[in-house]
Amino acid sequence: MSSRAQWFRGFAGVLIAALTIVVGAACGLESGGALPLPVKPGSITEQEELNGTKLTVGSKDFTEQVILGYILEFSLAAAGADVRDLTNIQGSNSARDAMLAGQVDLNIEYTGTGWINYLGNEKPIPDPTKQFEAVRDQDLVENGVVWVNPAPLNNTYALAVNQANLNKLGVNTLSEYADLVNSDPGAATTCVETEFRSRQDGFPGMAAAYGFDPASVPTQILQTGIIYQAIANGNCAFGEVFTTDGRIKALNLALLDDDKAFFPNYNAALTMREDTAEAYPAIAVVTKPVLEALTSEEMSELNRQVDVEGREPADVARDWMVTKGFVTV
Repeated sequence: MSSRAQWFRGFAGVLIAALTIVVGAACGLESGGALPLPVKPGSITEQEELNGTKLTVGSKDFTEQVILGYILEFSLAAAGADVRDLTNIQGSNSARDAMLAGQVDLNIEYTGTGWINYLGNEKPIPDPTKQFEAVRDQDLVENGVVWVNPAPLNNTYALAVNQANLNKLGVNTLSEYADLVNSDPGAATTCVETEFRSRQDGFPGMAAAYGFDPASVPTQILQTGIIYQAIANGNCAFGEVFTTDGRIKALNLALLDDDKAFFPNYNAALTMREDTAEAYPAIAVVTKPVLEALTSEEMSELNRQVDVEGREPADVARDWMVTKGFVTV
């Protein structure tokens, strides 16, 4: 890397960090708000260790993360904690930085994001258990972050296509998508979000793994929620989606098979700073059965209720926990 490139990279890092601080201050990351809905103990019972303990829960700013944030908050509140709500933080890095800085005590994160984006590894580990263990061990040593209670839920990336374009283009796998890009890039219009366009576990890495030039693909940068409708309408032949999103089924979209197993496992797990985990071991105990109940199918249905039916994430999260018997109202 040239000295000029190194200077620019360093300057960009400083600028992004400064903007993160400004945005964080503007979003009120200092304290958080009150729990949006009340809950009472169910199978989660009050824990003396957590009684009155102030804990701030964070999440990123997309539907699934907000729901998971509320599920975590209701779990802790039923156990007696004084929970502060700091869900809906914009962007993965901002949410992570908020926890490292002590503005957030705990959140639910994804193993693939931790392994590649936060820890800088390039190759995912195909086995989900080994992937979790590798993230857990490295993040604790390097950053003092504790990972516990991996869920069956695996919200990985995929490319989706509507049924008309599936029949027209005959593209069922990412290898066939790459062939289309290489032979007729104009037919492979693809909608992506900003993060996916730049992340190494996203579009650039996928292009390298499948052998096509990402710059040759006609892409549109859209907000996450808009992409699903753009695929359904045919505004984009293909689009980036999250595999647990309820709109995939609701809009009758088809997922392209990741036939080279490029995309990492993104199993959800509880993360917290080491000092929080050591001070309150009951957190891991209380949340374990909740995370174990979170399958990809369960999460897809919860996402659908928000994104398709228009329900509030807090209502969806609480209703699910009541149905499972974790809390009462």
